Amino acid sequence: MKKLFNWLISMRIGKSIFRRDFSDTEKDRSERIYNNFFFHIYPVKVSKHGVKVCYTFCLGGVSFLLFIILTITGLLLMFYYHPSIPRAYEDMKDIQFVVSSGIFLRNMHRWSAHLMVLAVFLHMCRVFFSGSYRPPREFNWIVGVLLLVLTLGLSFTGYLLPWDQLAFWAITVGTTMAGYAPIIGNKMRFLLLGGNVVNENALLRFYVLHCILLPALIVILMGIHFWRVRKDGGISKPL
Repeated sequence: MKKLFNWLISMRIGKSIFRRDFSDTEKDRSERIYNNFFFHIYPVKVSKHGVKVCYTFCLGGVSFLLFIILTITGLLLMFYYHPSIPRAYEDMKDIQFVVSSGIFLRNMHRWSAHLMVLAVFLHMCRVFFSGSYRPPREFNWIVGVLLLVLTLGLSFTGYLLPWDQLAFWAITVGTTMAGYAPIIGNKMRFLLLGGNVVNENALLRFYVLHCILLPALIVILMGIHFWRVRKDGGISKPL
């Protein structure tokens, strides 16, 4: 493997990417991480416990992988979907029965969404029970909580898009419950629905939230989250 790496970096393209050789000195290994765009997200050193699957169960990486799958499948579904009434329901049925491999694409998106909620929740539980929220990682714990909330928001906003009876009444019940929140409940419900009932305004707002606003916020917070993991010294040690 080392010979393969040395051969790659001996090429002109390899030298422009990696800039340094794969020597084994502490100084060179540290500079490779610091100076290379593809490596800088990782900490310079990783503790032995940090690479054990039984410690992290790779839940953070699984969550990120599921988000990538959701992004790819969501972009493909956008080619066949119109956020309007009654086109939304008709497009959903076309994806399910007419589009080639459409049912596979829709189910991959749907099950990845369910699994992402589960993976992020289990990741938060792992961080909590292993004490990984302790100093100096309090800020990253808050970022993780926000990512969990946004993940739930993605799941909730995507529920209305098929525009069937299940989605319609689920969003009606959900937004009615949100309306009972103290002080801002009614305003938050009106903001989500674009009115007082679940109609085309609500569908358009949920579509924009699901496809643009919430994914953009998640990408920003994930970048901060990964960066803080590195700046805080990598994965925390066991209690």
